[in-house]
Amino acid sequence: MNQSNETIVIVDDTSENLLLLNGILEPIYKVKAAKSGRVALKIIEMEKPSLILLDIMMPEMDGYQVCKTLKENPETKGIPIIFVTAKGQTDDESYGLSLGAVDYIHKSINASILKARINTHLALKNQEIHLEALVKKRTKALEKTNQKLKVARAVIENSRNEIIQRLGHAAEFKDNETGMHTIRMSHYTRLLTMELNQSEKFTELLFQAAPMHDVGKIGIPDHILLKPGRLTKEEFDIMKTHAQIGADIIEPDQQGVLKYAYTVALTHHEKWNGKGYPNGLKQEEIPLEGRIVAIADVFDALTTERPYKEAWSVERAIQLLEDEKDQHFEGRLVDKFVSILPEILKIKERYAEISN
Repeated sequence: MNQSNETIVIVDDTSENLLLLNGILEPIYKVKAAKSGRVALKIIEMEKPSLILLDIMMPEMDGYQVCKTLKENPETKGIPIIFVTAKGQTDDESYGLSLGAVDYIHKSINASILKARINTHLALKNQEIHLEALVKKRTKALEKTNQKLKVARAVIENSRNEIIQRLGHAAEFKDNETGMHTIRMSHYTRLLTMELNQSEKFTELLFQAAPMHDVGKIGIPDHILLKPGRLTKEEFDIMKTHAQIGADIIEPDQQGVLKYAYTVALTHHEKWNGKGYPNGLKQEEIPLEGRIVAIADVFDALTTERPYKEAWSVERAIQLLEDEKDQHFEGRLVDKFVSILPEILKIKERYAEISN
């Protein structure tokens, strides 16, 4: 009885050699024989063997051609091939190995050596199969883990973004009962950023970060924040601290949304001419996100009723933006904002203040 389930195909155009090889191997393996390369290819196509013993010098199609054909086929290229031949030149061996054969056995055949070589290459092949299966199993497990991490990150990101939105609204509720200002100016910010052809990632992160621009108002006393008239110089100095307070709440060296939220909170009151606060930055010293939010924030603040003022008309607010080009605001950004005014007004109408 066979001691193994491994199938070996032997290929040789000489019957005597086939009988010899079959006699050695048949007690151990399932053996199939072919007297030509073409017959061998048909047998191998029907049942993929574990290993092939292949003669080289055969008519019509020699062993080299058979080996090359098998190695070019993805379904058979992994089958180990051992050349069994009378050709003994070093160049012959090198050429055979270069085609993908794993070994080279010379005639006359020593049964013990033949069986040992076959056993070695079958063991190597089985180990390779085992390792491939193990890699696939671990890869699949890793993919599942990565998918779980991806879902977890998404949950964390959504939670963080919701917290950011709520913090922004919390600050806004102190001087705006509906808190719609942060929603409108965030959408204005996104429209303007898109008009500047910024990346989708930058646009979305800035949209999410914009509501945090006035989070520092949490630290401003209500008697100043809600004062129904003009602030004194001392009161305004206190009011101006909300930019630094906001930055301190968020803290520097953040990533993603919080990185932009920090910058926006700190720089949205800087001015193009360097006369803004808290650090007197000018022109491109002011990060782009701060310059963008400044326009969105001022336009919405002007066109919205507050405890200390009535709402301005859109025309009057746009005129102020025009008058402040390259003074308070970067002129290029004002032009872009004005060019998308119809879209801005749609947002203004969609998220209008809720009447009591």
